[in-house]
Amino acid sequence: MPTTMEDVTAKIDAVEIDSKSVVALKEKAIEGEVKTTETTQEKTNEAKSNPEKESNGATFKEEEVPVEVEPKTGVSFPVKLEDGKQLKAVGLRKKSMLGMGIKIYGFGIYADNEKLKDLMQSKIAKAPAKPTKEMYQMVIDSDLGMMMRLVIVFSNLTMNMVRKNFDEGLGAAIKKLTGGKNEELTKKIMGEASDDIKLNSGSVIEISRLPGYVLQTKVKGEIVSKVESELLCRAFIYMYLGDDPFDKEAKEKFGTSMLSLF
Repeated sequence: MPTTMEDVTAKIDAVEIDSKSVVALKEKAIEGEVKTTETTQEKTNEAKSNPEKESNGATFKEEEVPVEVEPKTGVSFPVKLEDGKQLKAVGLRKKSMLGMGIKIYGFGIYADNEKLKDLMQSKIAKAPAKPTKEMYQMVIDSDLGMMMRLVIVFSNLTMNMVRKNFDEGLGAAIKKLTGGKNEELTKKIMGEASDDIKLNSGSVIEISRLPGYVLQTKVKGEIVSKVESELLCRAFIYMYLGDDPFDKEAKEKFGTSMLSLF
């Protein structure tokens, strides 16, 4: 049957309509993909911006431990350690070199608060007006768990310099406590620390008095010595709380913290 002009026109219109429909469907499909992508990206961004949400929808919040800043060095010390010891004082260790006072390290003095309280109240009935020599001596002589965190601020410090510094300080403290010398004992605290250990500004040394009068030394997280000696433990604490402490203000602040326990 011959095709009329009307039939040809109708077929052309149908083809145009179908083409438009295909294009429209493709546009919708693409739009759907974009929306899906956007939704996925939004969820990803939300997860990044809200790290407290876990995959199961539960929430958690990491506890932030407050810090105290040692003002002369700017070094921050957490007010509480993971083992429960509390910060009692912060201070600065200076060393005279070429006629100048060089800042060597900032330090924080930590102690077991409950045991410190028991120690004070077991021998002193009423809080004195100010910290007494007897109170400091009780801490020095006791087996109370304590830790000194030393944060290096002198960038050119070497392990050999640290070793020499402790040998001198402990030697003087032992002489004050006993009237004599004990060079063999003083060298044990840093004796096994390798000179290959690199110390930079910010490097941490932790020296702890453990139960049983054990003095443990960590340098940058590694244990370098563990010495059982009552005299060595007493001499070490004496350097910070004795008659001629490294930092008098730190000693006084520790004393104030003891008074607050009554």
